[in-house]
Amino acid sequence: MRRTWTGWIGYVVAAWSAAYGALGVWWALGGGGFPFGTGDPELMAEPSAAVKVSLLGQATPEVAGPVIAVIGLVGAVVAIMMARGVAGRWARWLLPAYAWLLAIVLTVGIQDYRTLIVFAYTPILAIAKLLGVWPEGSGWGDLYLAPRVNLLICLIAGIGWALTAVAYRRRVTGSCGVCGRAGADERSFVDRWGRRATWIAIAAPLIYCATRWAWALGFSLGMDPNAYQEGRDQGLWMAGAALASFGLIGAVLTLGLIQRWGEVFPRWMIGLRGRRVPPMLAVVPAILVSVLVTSASFMYLRIVLIDGITAETWAFNLPEVFFSVWGAALFVSALAYRRRRWGACEACGLGVDHAPSNPSGDALLTASAVRWRV
Repeated sequence: MRRTWTGWIGYVVAAWSAAYGALGVWWALGGGGFPFGTGDPELMAEPSAAVKVSLLGQATPEVAGPVIAVIGLVGAVVAIMMARGVAGRWARWLLPAYAWLLAIVLTVGIQDYRTLIVFAYTPILAIAKLLGVWPEGSGWGDLYLAPRVNLLICLIAGIGWALTAVAYRRRVTGSCGVCGRAGADERSFVDRWGRRATWIAIAAPLIYCATRWAWALGFSLGMDPNAYQEGRDQGLWMAGAALASFGLIGAVLTLGLIQRWGEVFPRWMIGLRGRRVPPMLAVVPAILVSVLVTSASFMYLRIVLIDGITAETWAFNLPEVFFSVWGAALFVSALAYRRRRWGACEACGLGVDHAPSNPSGDALLTASAVRWRV
């Protein structure tokens, strides 16, 4: 059988968990480099706000180190058992429960806005440096601070744990390791809600985009005039507008999940026009963005619940609360697109070949549809 990620993802996650567990032991014994709470300079710059920014805002290596060590080392054992397909009476539910718990903790629980900042500002900084318009004194080192990189690595590990759980389920249920099918396709929740979820995913970031561009265009939206002017002098509002522009571009690209040009490259794309869009070219970025925006949204939700909303602060935190809606809708939309585009599996033979849907993005095509080839 064709070898896929389902065969090796568990071992990769086990190696990461063992390494992180070893770091937990190091931090517990007084080693340096603890990246959370009291070891995070960004959080400690304003300790009173640390707990609002991060659930680990007050963590210390003496307390968190042993916990990380146990979770990581146990996780390494669990991941290996899942990779080997251990499927005893208790293992079938206990192992994936542990995997999904870690996936949620790593991708959402311990995260804050900085992971999204690192991911989003990387292309912005690259373009700004190329054009020579980035503010003086800013650089890659200001973006890639060690605690931020640590959070990004943890988020990737959380995705790895989720994939490990998916691979384990395929293994113990006898589903195809390549496509995940166990029998004939049936319409599911994501099929029924995919189109509506796409429109929600398009609309959700627009509130954020509107507020950031309003600041850049001179509208303070209730902010203290002195604070607004200070941010304008520092170029903060233009940087925010640049980030919002990527959100707007993402909203437009999301439309491709239900349009014909999301399945066949349009005419203006010379060299690609008329060719089939590889499904994962759309699915992987969509799912990654859904995880990133969801991971950031819970920090803003904590801030809103703790501090409330005022006329001066609503534009700072309220639009980002809807990132959780954006992330969930985009995730469902991406899965629906994947199911619609996924043709006959070369490994198990299940499924049907699909042609690109019509311009209105209607539902699944029949088995007699013509297969589009790249």
